[in-house]
Amino acid sequence: MELSDPAGNGFAGWKHAVLLYLREHMSAEYEEIIDWAEEMERVRAVLNLQRGEFPAPSTLCKAFKRASMTVWRQLLRRSAELLDQNGHAAIDATYFDRQQASSHYLRRIDRSVKTIQTTFLVDTTEGAILDLHCSTKWPDETKIGPKVALRNADDLRSLAADKGYDDMSFREELRNAGIRPLIKHRVFAPYDHAHNARIDDELYGQRSQTESVNSSIKRSYGSAVRARDWFRQFREITLIAGVYNVEQAIER
Repeated sequence: MELSDPAGNGFAGWKHAVLLYLREHMSAEYEEIIDWAEEMERVRAVLNLQRGEFPAPSTLCKAFKRASMTVWRQLLRRSAELLDQNGHAAIDATYFDRQQASSHYLRRIDRSVKTIQTTFLVDTTEGAILDLHCSTKWPDETKIGPKVALRNADDLRSLAADKGYDDMSFREELRNAGIRPLIKHRVFAPYDHAHNARIDDELYGQRSQTESVNSSIKRSYGSAVRARDWFRQFREITLIAGVYNVEQAIER
């Protein structure tokens, strides 16, 4: 796993991942989570570490910075497997505040980016977050929707979304991938009402799962990210989504 030192020194990547997940779960700083984990007998047993053998806070921070978004997305997908899924998914976007955005980054792009647009793909059975997409540029939903949905096409039977995703090319891409689109048309003519009337109301109504997930995440972890750099902010949100899945699985 890419979290570990590429030279082969130090701790296995999965141990770093456990501590980073635990840090997010407990809303702790790096120093705090190391101190607390050393005192938790069950954590020491899982990691097979004794007091004094845990990585330094700076090492844990470097592990978080080292791992690519691909790693965190894979871990997110694994965490989603802890929850029941039926292939009926919903997609929607929400926004996280960037309280500590890097001033260097803001100067470089010559504008103040105060929020991150995050698009969640959620299975509607138990609200598992399957995938996500983060951006500081607020792209059009009809551009991001296909990207997120199609890379998960093998696991989807249908996809529900609000009218912000109303785009015929998106629907066609979903159908070509074997996914039933449940996206209502904006009403410009009588035939748009007819199109909307053919949509399964029960499945379409389950798109509210994404709103519930968005709300729950912000209540539990806050609406602002802590990392300073945009790439770490994206990873932080992905890590939070994975922690959310694990916590939901434990509660069921």
